[in-house]
Amino acid sequence: MLSFLPGPVRGVLAFLLYIANTAFWIGPLVLFSILKLIIPFQFWQYLSRIIIDFIATCWVDFNSFNLWLLQRIRIEARGLEALGKDMWYIVVSNHQSWVDILILQKLFLRKIPFLKFFLKQELIWVPLMGVAWWALDFPFMKRYSSSFLEKNPHLRGKDIEITRKACEKFKTIPVSIVNFMEGTRYTPEKHLRQQSPFSHLLKPKAGGIAFILGSMGDMVTGIVNVTIAYPEGAKSFWQFLCGQVRQVKVNVELIPVSEDIIGNYFEDEGFRERFQAWVNRLWGNKDKQLREMISQEN
Repeated sequence: MLSFLPGPVRGVLAFLLYIANTAFWIGPLVLFSILKLIIPFQFWQYLSRIIIDFIATCWVDFNSFNLWLLQRIRIEARGLEALGKDMWYIVVSNHQSWVDILILQKLFLRKIPFLKFFLKQELIWVPLMGVAWWALDFPFMKRYSSSFLEKNPHLRGKDIEITRKACEKFKTIPVSIVNFMEGTRYTPEKHLRQQSPFSHLLKPKAGGIAFILGSMGDMVTGIVNVTIAYPEGAKSFWQFLCGQVRQVKVNVELIPVSEDIIGNYFEDEGFRERFQAWVNRLWGNKDKQLREMISQEN
């Protein structure tokens, strides 16, 4: 609607709207999270989670409005018809830009349960956002390093148990957990440094999704495998705000969760090798799909 404005003007306006929208909804989020914490009744726990997810959905709604108001972007998506709002999903995706998060939120809004991210426990101390993530029931993972476990063998398996307990709240309300398996955003420099065998992807980190499946695999309906392509090349968040992202292609595939991808990744060497092979096949197919999506005529 306002895409006729100069790019830097749109960028400043979009940034201010995103900040104002986030600041507006953090208050209600924290309020209902505190009420959920201090009122122990089961019905209220259930109702407050519904209210919190509704508030978060309103936040994403306004972000999507911001996108419509100031950007001229065409999102082409395939595979959404297989998804449902009342299921439990793990969402895996390639990661090229912070724009990916906004695209995922807009694309899946009201099509699957609200997206939630597994976060390192230390991130709860991030000013403002840490409180928002806590209020949204984002699970905070506590992971022990191999060297730490060698010195404290009695703590083996505790990280899985902590995460499993954190996920207990998801048994009553469907949820979608997002995992960027590359662990960081793709850049040509990182690709070269890693000597990645894939053309358009960094090496996947199998431990994260294995950790999630090991913690809550019996609750998961399916794995939503998302491939995001920017035919004109991935842009920075500021370039996106200024309207330089004009087309995004997204392919969605629903993968069933079977027993052969659920196991003790960190203790069972045989399972770890099989799971890594499964992840590499998944990533090889995604790399091929990315090449096709980028090479197709716009």
